[in-house]
Amino acid sequence: MGRRRRSPVNQMFAWVRKQSVKVKTFLAFASIIFSLVVLKLLIRDHNHFFIASEAIHVAGIVVLIYKLTTQKTCSGLSLKTQELTAIFLAVRLYCSFTIEGDIHTVLDFATLVSTLWVIYMIRFKLKSTYSQELDNLAIYYMVIPCATLALLIHPHTHHSFISRILWAYCVYLESVSVLPQLRIMQNMKMIEPFTAHYVFALGVARFLGCAHWIIQVYESAGNYLFLVGSGYLWLPMALLAEIIQTFILADFCYYYVKSVMNGQLVMSLPPV
Repeated sequence: MGRRRRSPVNQMFAWVRKQSVKVKTFLAFASIIFSLVVLKLLIRDHNHFFIASEAIHVAGIVVLIYKLTTQKTCSGLSLKTQELTAIFLAVRLYCSFTIEGDIHTVLDFATLVSTLWVIYMIRFKLKSTYSQELDNLAIYYMVIPCATLALLIHPHTHHSFISRILWAYCVYLESVSVLPQLRIMQNMKMIEPFTAHYVFALGVARFLGCAHWIIQVYESAGNYLFLVGSGYLWLPMALLAEIIQTFILADFCYYYVKSVMNGQLVMSLPPV
């Protein structure tokens, strides 16, 4: 029998893997630009980006709930990422009530309730399967710097000072909340499917949120970054926070897609 031919997708990944860092960087940048152009052409109301982002986040949490209820294990999940997520969602929910109650408020509430349930399962019901020794990135490394940055750089609007500080805080904290989850996956090397699906959903959600900002900046020829009354540093910092979180997850999403295309149920990460 002859050798089985690899699919075009696998051949593409093999070709990309052989390229230099500069070529890989260029291809990643070109892919991002292409995706942004497609989204801009297909979606007219850019607020739908945020709605889709939050809906995908909810879908990711639903995947975790399914894992916890059917497999009775929380192995590979970071309790600290879930706690950070609950913190920024609770803060954002408060800001939504006081600033702009709308569909975002409903989605944030659903995500917060689901996240709290996941935390309860990890802390109590499935505590024996939690890899605490691998979930070793201290929360204060993220909570304290984000709080300090929120005090220094926040929106200047007509809302109360506390609301403005809290809004900035939840934006900054969300951008780094996934770091403990990435740390525990790097420590474990092997990632089971449901955890990988959840983190990939976070990556897609963050890309959509980032796309909203970038397209708004493009259409306003950069003026959107410096809207009167928003503070000259706030909007650039908010955009930077979105970009940071997107790039934090971009590498994982690449290996996720590669594993799915190769038909691998258990995903592995390369050594650091």
